[in-house]
Amino acid sequence: MSLWVDKHRPRYLENVDYHIELSQRLKSLTTSDFPHILVYGPSGAGKKTRVVATLKELFGPAVEKIKIDSRVFTTPSNKKLEFTIVSSIYHMEITPSDMGSFDRVVIQDLLKEVAQTQQVDLQAKQKFKVVVINEADSLTRDAQAALRRTMEKYSPNLRLILLANTTSNIIAPIKSRTLLIRVAAPTNDEISTVLAAVSKRERVPLPSNEADYQTVFNNIAFASNRNLRKALLILEAMYAQNGSLNTSTPIPPPDWEIVITKLAADIASDRSVRRIVQARAILYELISHCIPPNIILKTLSFSLLTNVQPLVKPDIIDLAATYDHRLRLGSKSIYHLEAFVAKVMTAIEKKS
Repeated sequence: MSLWVDKHRPRYLENVDYHIELSQRLKSLTTSDFPHILVYGPSGAGKKTRVVATLKELFGPAVEKIKIDSRVFTTPSNKKLEFTIVSSIYHMEITPSDMGSFDRVVIQDLLKEVAQTQQVDLQAKQKFKVVVINEADSLTRDAQAALRRTMEKYSPNLRLILLANTTSNIIAPIKSRTLLIRVAAPTNDEISTVLAAVSKRERVPLPSNEADYQTVFNNIAFASNRNLRKALLILEAMYAQNGSLNTSTPIPPPDWEIVITKLAADIASDRSVRRIVQARAILYELISHCIPPNIILKTLSFSLLTNVQPLVKPDIIDLAATYDHRLRLGSKSIYHLEAFVAKVMTAIEKKS
């Protein structure tokens, strides 16, 4: 049984309910010489959905017949690294940033191997393969340089689709060799429209008054911070917990947000070595549950701002910016998160 966010994901570009002109633009690209493209925008805006629908427009329904493989790569220091690849006969989806500082090895070996092979399906509409690279803005500079060389050398047999939240961390040579497509976050009204359609398909009991159920959807859209994926997860959670929706139905926060909010309150009230050790254990658990470290830092920072005196707030903002930068440069995120907690405690202690 799949989640609603996956069950009701549009499979074709014409079925996407918002940014219609963007879908039309992507569809027009599939009928011409398809370029390398860089799709960027905030989380939950629909980047991956549009890319998958574009691939289906390029190659047909066979792109949905995917398999998951594991490959072992050898680093220059002879270290063995296991890497997961999602692929069909026409495309491949990878997340090299999962390898940390060794993402260059994946880029060099895997993309070179794919690019040196030609499409064998004579019935295929296109004669090239597509590689979708998730989290392209998290790639190291060395990996991006290797990616640039691959784009230049193997463009006849290979097309790259890069997915990123922002273009600020992507080197200029890659941006100049790709078509940049921005997917803006949907508005609250657009999210409400999607929620209403999903609720109708799932036969969710709603208030008979149109104004009341519109209020429910608007509240969910506001709580999701214009993240459609999060809005659909909230809708399903509310229905699962209550069986019906009305204006008084509470919106459940994610468990990890509750944990971080409590951690922020504990840090502000108890500035001791024992609290740092407890915070480290909580941060480790959050990371092990696949909560991205930068999201942990962002949520913890905003929670701290509501628990400290006004004099300390500029220090917390400055520390959050510093350690967000270090998270991007380093490979051991727990070190930087723990250091952020310790520095915040020091700042609070000095101003108290």
